Amino acid sequence: MKVLHIIPSVSPRRGGPTQVVLNLIKCLREQGIDAEIATTNDNGSDGLSPLDVPLNQRIEYEKVPVWFFEQFSPPKGVQIGKDKGFVFSAPLTHWLWQHIRDYDILDNHYLFSYPCTCAGAIARWQKVPYTVRAMGQLTPWALSQSRLKKQIYSFLIERKNLARAAAIHCTSIGEAEDVRNFGIETPTAVLPLGVEPPIFRPAAKQKIREIYGIAPPTPIVLFLSRLHYKKRPDLLLRSLSKLADRNCDFHLILAGSGEPDYLSYLNNLISSLNLATRTSLPGFVSGEDKDLLLQGADIFVLPSFSENFGIAVGEAIASGLPVIVTPDIQISQEISAFETGLVVEGEVEPLANAIAQLLESPEKRQKLGENGKRLASDRYSWQKIGHHLATVYTSILQQQPIPPYPDNSKLRCSTVLETEK
Repeated sequence: MKVLHIIPSVSPRRGGPTQVVLNLIKCLREQGIDAEIATTNDNGSDGLSPLDVPLNQRIEYEKVPVWFFEQFSPPKGVQIGKDKGFVFSAPLTHWLWQHIRDYDILDNHYLFSYPCTCAGAIARWQKVPYTVRAMGQLTPWALSQSRLKKQIYSFLIERKNLARAAAIHCTSIGEAEDVRNFGIETPTAVLPLGVEPPIFRPAAKQKIREIYGIAPPTPIVLFLSRLHYKKRPDLLLRSLSKLADRNCDFHLILAGSGEPDYLSYLNNLISSLNLATRTSLPGFVSGEDKDLLLQGADIFVLPSFSENFGIAVGEAIASGLPVIVTPDIQISQEISAFETGLVVEGEVEPLANAIAQLLESPEKRQKLGENGKRLASDRYSWQKIGHHLATVYTSILQQQPIPPYPDNSKLRCSTVLETEK
């Protein structure tokens, strides 16, 4: 079997999607599938030079085979497709038209982006089956961003792209519900993303307290994600302010990078809420520093407006860290069903109460953390995911029903929101 994954960019600056596609290709190749990536030399939306890679040829990139094609660069001062945007590439279009039939099936990552839209259209024309990854872009919150542009794009292109796909890959039951709510009846394959097993860091709790000057008895609340209004770190700060008023002991670490204006807003908010002595902002972390945070903290909180999976949440679960999330993070069903954390409404009082509940109960934190390790090992293994994805491709090519991923039957279609288990 020969499979081509299409994605607008594999720049490290694109975060989770890049990590996902590279790991998927590695796992598929371990299954004996000849899997490759076709993408552009995009390197983010902040004026950086394109990726310095050979173009128009198959190369090894991050230990997987990748075809890179030149991204269209608009004249200086003209912005087209900010962030994970349109990413137009004429050379990619030409190559796809010539070579798409060299592959048995295509796997398209992302909606509302030229490379995947183009690949879907050419695949339909040349009768090559393809799948589409929704990537959280059909949630009500995501559709409300640049609403008019997405409505026009959907009417002209994207609905047909989704409706004619062989399957839509969803990472959660909630994302599959979003597909149906968008009016698409294409079969869905609900298959989670994988999480790399953490590298064990001895004495992480001691080291993290030494680094940030935190007293040993003080519980650490960790937020580890992009510092962006979508992730709602401001809601977390307002909730913790309530706990500070109740004389609860805690220290917050807000780890992540963000735009200067938003970082300034957060710093001002921290000061106004009198949380400066209880809060650390280390910026972007990776490698050992990231491991120490995930293994040294006591609670992980992400009250985001919208996440289709939330790689950071998965990493926290795999590290044995109890998590608190909103139902808008679509693996909240799994967090609830497998008892790895608490799922609460994204409001100040419910979030404050959930944090207080775990701060006051080390025993419950340990139980939820152990459940999380088991969940990550059983469900979020890249090898297991790669094996199942291979069976999904085979089923599509043989025109058979798509097999369910193990344990999906345990998940409820609607998460019960509660702070008591």
